[in-house]
Amino acid sequence: MTAKRAAGYCGGALLMLAWLSSAGGLMRQPTDEPAPRKSLEAAGEITLADEVQAQAGRLKSRLAVAPAPQEPFRNPFAFAARAVPERREANTRAETPTLAPSLGPPLEPAIELIGVAESESEKGVVRTAIISALDGELFLVKEGETIAARYRVGPVAAGAVELNDLLTGAVRRLALRE
Repeated sequence: MTAKRAAGYCGGALLMLAWLSSAGGLMRQPTDEPAPRKSLEAAGEITLADEVQAQAGRLKSRLAVAPAPQEPFRNPFAFAARAVPERREANTRAETPTLAPSLGPPLEPAIELIGVAESESEKGVVRTAIISALDGELFLVKEGETIAARYRVGPVAAGAVELNDLLTGAVRRLALRE
């Protein structure tokens, strides 16, 4: 047995001894004996009924002056009613944008060709035009695809692409900058 273990046992024994000695020093205090009750036979049934009636009368008089419960200001279990926004009926037909009459041809968006990518396929070389719009949008398109619902991509060459304007029918040619 080590010294630490022996010290632990001695300390535990001392604590147990102190606890037991403190419990032995407590004295029980005598309790007050309740007043002897009269048996039901000795008191009689008439006095018991009179006592119950007297207590009921006192209870009624105390309830008469008690404050009445109030309605709660809010119900924590119910949420407040919200006003439902009016629903607008959806149009069954799609609205076509109407173009305002203008004096000249519509302005062409500012777009430029920034690159052409080539890939080999079973059909041969397929070129993809990389077109940038002024607003930062980037289009990767092949021949036959549409850009911004206005241009259909025509033939894509190594350094240029043709765009057919769907509004005016004009052909716009974009070339790479040198």
